[in-house]
Amino acid sequence: MACHELAALRLALMNILGVDDPAERQHELAELGSAAETPGPVRSLMQARDLASLQRFFEASLVELQERVSSTKPDDPKMSYYRSLLVLTKSVELELRRQTESMQRLWRDLEEVHDFTHEIYPRD
Repeated sequence: MACHELAALRLALMNILGVDDPAERQHELAELGSAAETPGPVRSLMQARDLASLQRFFEASLVELQERVSSTKPDDPKMSYYRSLLVLTKSVELELRRQTESMQRLWRDLEEVHDFTHEIYPRD
């Protein structure tokens, strides 16, 4: 369950951050198993190459996870575990959103710093 979403997220972050660690990549692919080859949000997530795609596919994978949990019978012995996974993935989703917003803020702030530099050192 949520292990697939987190493994795919780690693979996507490796793509975006430029992490080239074959052992880690193999570890996450092993965690995904056949999900790495099955079309859908998890597979798309693991192949994400930018933050916007990463966030979109992670959220889509969470919808799929929530649907699987909601179709589980309430008296299923694993229901508490599944609900904990939903809390975990929601926490990751919120942190991912915060990090993305932080990077977007940095991007905008760089323009402000650039403009300020030209105020201090006007072009001739």
